[in-house]
Amino acid sequence: MADKEEAADDEQGAKGSKKKLIIILVAVTLLLLGGGGAAAFFLLSGDDGSDGEAQQVEAVKREAIYTKVRTLEGKPSFVVTLQSSDGKRHYMQAFIEAKSRDPVVDEALKLHMPLIVARLNALFATQAFEELQTLEGKQALRTEATALVQSIMQEKIGQPGVETILFTNFVMQ
Repeated sequence: MADKEEAADDEQGAKGSKKKLIIILVAVTLLLLGGGGAAAFFLLSGDDGSDGEAQQVEAVKREAIYTKVRTLEGKPSFVVTLQSSDGKRHYMQAFIEAKSRDPVVDEALKLHMPLIVARLNALFATQAFEELQTLEGKQALRTEATALVQSIMQEKIGQPGVETILFTNFVMQ
């Protein structure tokens, strides 16, 4: 009889240890799945620890404002005689717009338009025809024009304000 009781105890012990093993395995599986899910959430959420408000402010970018650069008479283009090494007269005609994102800059551009036009005319008149025939020459001129207008805005309103100068039409002959 003692053998029967021992066998019954061993059987119950084996069943109990199997139950404990299953419970432990289920608990470990749940912990791993929960930890993996939490890790995936944090890694895939893209949270870099910065403030949510800062992300929203950066996402809202002001609309671009394009101001036509023109003379007081309303002429929308610049026409200048270019320097040339071939002895012929060459001309450049350009329509220009200034890109900014601040209405204050737009108003300042309009207010100081005579100064901007005069300085851009002087810049354009010093250009060499041969240089402006290349893409690099045109890009260099646009960079110089942008720096010139930014310096005028810095002087007049205390900020460069203009992102870039755009040639909306550019013809040479």
